[in-house]
Amino acid sequence: MTTKILALTDALGNLVRFELLLGHRFDTVGVEPLIEGIDFGGLIADKAFDSDAIIADLNARGAKIVISQHPRRDKPNDASRHRARGVH
Repeated sequence: MTTKILALTDALGNLVRFELLLGHRFDTVGVEPLIEGIDFGGLIADKAFDSDAIIADLNARGAKIVISQHPRRDKPNDASRHRARGVH
């Protein structure tokens, strides 16, 4: 059996919180408890955070978001369309 580790750090890389998941679980399952109750102005994350529900939650918090888009996303998010056109 394997274990996945999701970690939340501050801007300096200091550990704020972490979640352990079974290796066969989707990463998105651990995201909500990882960011619950934490205020932050921005989030840089990998494609595990590329979920409409997670992005809506972060937008509602007013956070600036940089998330790698999952290659199998049905509808590209706005930021991805701008990057694709070369608009920065």
